[in-house]
Amino acid sequence: MKIVLLGTGHIGYAIARLLHLHGSGDYEVIAADRDAKALAAMEALGVRTALIDFNDHDALCNLLSGNDACLNALPYHMATAVAKAAKLSGVHYFDLTEDVRATKAIAKLAAGADTAFMPQCGLAPGFIGIAAHHLARDFDEIHEVKMRVGALPEFPTNELKYNLTWSVDGLVNEYCHPCEAIRDGKMQDIQPLEGLEHFSLDGVEYEAFNTSGGLGTLCNTLAGKVRNLDYKSVRYPGHRNLVKFLLEELRLRDDQEQLKTILRKSVPSTMQDVVLVFVTVSGMRRGQYVQEVFSRKIFAQTTADGVHESAIQITTAAGICAALDLFREGKLPARGFIRQEQIALPDFLANRYGRAYGGQGGGTRTGSQQRTQDVSNYPAKETIEAALAVLAV
Repeated sequence: MKIVLLGTGHIGYAIARLLHLHGSGDYEVIAADRDAKALAAMEALGVRTALIDFNDHDALCNLLSGNDACLNALPYHMATAVAKAAKLSGVHYFDLTEDVRATKAIAKLAAGADTAFMPQCGLAPGFIGIAAHHLARDFDEIHEVKMRVGALPEFPTNELKYNLTWSVDGLVNEYCHPCEAIRDGKMQDIQPLEGLEHFSLDGVEYEAFNTSGGLGTLCNTLAGKVRNLDYKSVRYPGHRNLVKFLLEELRLRDDQEQLKTILRKSVPSTMQDVVLVFVTVSGMRRGQYVQEVFSRKIFAQTTADGVHESAIQITTAAGICAALDLFREGKLPARGFIRQEQIALPDFLANRYGRAYGGQGGGTRTGSQQRTQDVSNYPAKETIEAALAVLAV
């Protein structure tokens, strides 16, 4: 399968490694970027490269033409333009966007198309929706679906208790835009940074609050089937209040480019991170009120060939690569708009890339040892029950 990978940054590099080095020859990858230095890292992997201006529509269409699929690892604001080019070029389209408006625009592009369009293939949106939908499907009545995800430094030291582990553009976007939710059976937009809650897991204190985009298309999928559904980002305590100070008191919500500049200059990045995935679904099953939980903690790792990969690299790249792999195997629709929750969780976790989330294979992944904890099975059962009690409030 001939793949064009757009964007060769932090996540793009991890995607290229998976497809090129661990794809068993199933994928022929061309990596494209406007940064020649970033492409040099791809060439060191043995991946073919192309230097391109992504704003040049004709050049982008020429690059995509004749290939099978486009994997878009560019910032969210490029999603719609790239999807249009993919449609004109007749290639399948996959991306990592968390932007709600871009996803809705791509869904319109996909209507009646001869190729497939599958946005939101990362962690959240992406894997979190797959896990939540899988838990929800076995309920006769779904009362509440709570989705919590954190991409966090393993060793926080600054006042924000945060380090940059992924796109600053994406981070600011999710903090500043309305969040979809279902309340009392009705779809509605709620405010970002609101809905603050606290919980403890494995002896670590966390907070969670509303952020935009993490639900993906699950609101539409479960509309009329669930009483309450929401998504919140997990951070260490105190982070939300400082972000609100920046956005509201310093009015940086109105100058988001300045906020991004401040974050890039003042908040260090880290490769020593942890991804927390926590889903609870409660409702009625065979006349009983029950709750199901899916939880994972995934840590940064060093691969067998000595490459250090952050947890957000591992989880995000695994998401889009598993989606592509399942599509290639015919386990997803061949055309039109594909929602993340159309992936069966067992298929994802059994996939060679999806195993990064601790699926079949004992937590190992081709070419590397994966450090993953299933926190729903911790011996400290009382800690989990305490966390669930808070989330159920």
